[in-house]
Amino acid sequence: MKKVQVNFEKMKAQERGRHQFRTSYTNRNSLLQMRAQMLTGKDKVLMKMYLEDGKTFGEMARLAGVNEGTIARRVERLTRRLLRGEYMMCLRGGEGLSSFERAVAKDYFLEGLSQRDIARKREVTVYQVRKAVRRLQALVDSEVRRKDDDADVYC
Repeated sequence: MKKVQVNFEKMKAQERGRHQFRTSYTNRNSLLQMRAQMLTGKDKVLMKMYLEDGKTFGEMARLAGVNEGTIARRVERLTRRLLRGEYMMCLRGGEGLSSFERAVAKDYFLEGLSQRDIARKREVTVYQVRKAVRRLQALVDSEVRRKDDDADVYC
């Protein structure tokens, strides 16, 4: 008969990892709930049903009268945009942004509209939107670099 060796340290490490996953999942969920408050219209309702009410994609699809895959893709895109936090970076680092640039940031980073759709919505040229998006993207990139530099200092 074989002797079975139990590595208690390995088991403890695995349990800590599971606990960290649960904690990070809880933090992720609360972060999503906070950021979902910035959404408007159907997107806000969709994320509320998913995050707060605990509805399944199938239940949401039946209520909306669309395919379950459509709901799943929409929720995944919204979740990705909310977790990326590019709109939040624009708000934090954009003291010098005009009201137009703030509106473009919301449309582009939060609602996921194309530059052409933003131009139609705001009744401006695509060139004006493209110029604003480039400035916003530069702001986001500088925020990311700043965070990376801060992380290097603490390591």
